[in-house]
Parts: sequence; C-alpha cells; structure tokens
Amino acid sequence: MAEPLSGKVALVTGGAKRVGATIVRRLHAAGAAVMVHHRASTGDAKTLVAELNAARADSAASVRADLLNLSAVAQIVKSTVERFGGLDVLVNNASTFHPTPIGEIKSTDWDDLVGTNLKGPLFLAQAAAPHLARARGCIVNISDIHAERPLKRYLVYSVAKAGLDGLTRSLARELGPEVRVNAVAPGPVLWPDDGSYDEVARQRVVSHTLLKRTGEPEDIARAVYFLVAEAPYVTGQIIAVDGGRSVNL
Repeated sequence: MAEPLSGKVALVTGGAKRVGATIVRRLHAAGAAVMVHHRASTGDAKTLVAELNAARADSAASVRADLLNLSAVAQIVKSTVERFGGLDVLVNNASTFHPTPIGEIKSTDWDDLVGTNLKGPLFLAQAAAPHLARARGCIVNISDIHAERPLKRYLVYSVAKAGLDGLTRSLARELGPEVRVNAVAPGPVLWPDDGSYDEVARQRVVSHTLLKRTGEPEDIARAVYFLVAEAPYVTGQIIAVDGGRSVNL
C-alpha cells in the first residue's frame, strides 16, 4: 500500500526537537519529504535529519533561520522548494513562551512573542501560498488553548496565540479553495524547559484536565496528520488536543 503522503513535501518550523520533531517523524513516516526548520537547535536538527535519511534516502533536510528576520522567513520557503521541488504542507510550530506580567512588559517581549507566534507564521504563509496553491496543499498552525482562555502572567503570549487563531481563520478565507488552513491547540503535553512549572504547578494544571493526565507529543502529531492527510473537507478550524482542560478551566 502506498504511503499516504508519498510525493508530498512538508515544512515544519521548530521541527528539531520536542513536539516539532514528533510532528516531523509522523509526516515522514507517512511518506512525506520534510524540511526541518530550526533557529538554535543545530545539533538536534542534524541528528533528526540523519535519522530520517537513514530510513529513506534524500527525504529530509534542515534549514536554520530566525523567524524575526523576514528576509530569512522567505528564504526558508525558497530553500524548501529548491531542495524538494515544491511544497505541499506548512506546519507553523515554532514558538517562544515566557511570562510577561502586566507592569513588566517590554517592547522586546512583544517583538519576540508576537514575532515567533504570529508574525512569522503570517509571512511564512504568504511566502508559501503560491506553492501551496499549486499543490492544493494545506497549512497547520500550532496554537494553544490559552488563545481563548488567557494564561495569567503570560499576557503577550496569550495575545499572540489569539492572533494566530484569527490568522488561521483569515487565511482559510484568503487561500481557499486551493489551500486548507487549520490549527491544533495543545493543552498540557510537554512542560517548559526553563523549570517554570514545579511539581505543584504541574499537578494543578493536570487537575483541570478531564482525563486527569498530560498528553504526549504524539497526540499533537496525530492531530496534525489528520488535518494534513485525512480531512479534505476541513478548513478554518482550531482543534483542541488538551484532555478536556479547555472546558474545565
């Protein structure tokens, strides 16, 4: 049986580690060639690309770029098309996340959080749109349940993700019927690397899920795969993958 995404090309931002790498592996396992974007995780990206190319020769590559640099954003798409001959799937996964309590917000916080979570995805979508239209492809944005239910002390991040939800719906209108645009909104799946959530904070979050547990990166990857490969009549939607937390806050 042919792999569902055989002959397709996917670009995943922030794809070198954590949830991004799981999404990359899921799409690659379904047959897609993948471009792994990263900013600072060069070693992780090289290791992942080597793993995927060992499984299927010449099926993966990486590109390093800062999403706050708009000329670099356009180059990400150009590099993908030059390397693989086209583009069918854009997954806007890259994100920054840090607290910005009111009274302590700086313009650099705004530039970073809005830049990576909203501005970057917008300009990537714009650069990718002609290629996606030719391929009748799709975009999947990785949002957050806190786009609709803001996270206290993370004001700018919550605003940026709310903007990403709006961008998802707006792009679905702008790019249809050729290109479908949807989003996945994770709940508690992986904790931040910076140690900002201690055990008490983690248990408090988990207690608000209806399933009383955290999810796995693969839960997000499955949802992305569904939207890419199994949902041809779905566009403009945000799917929460959160163990029911967003209805129990």
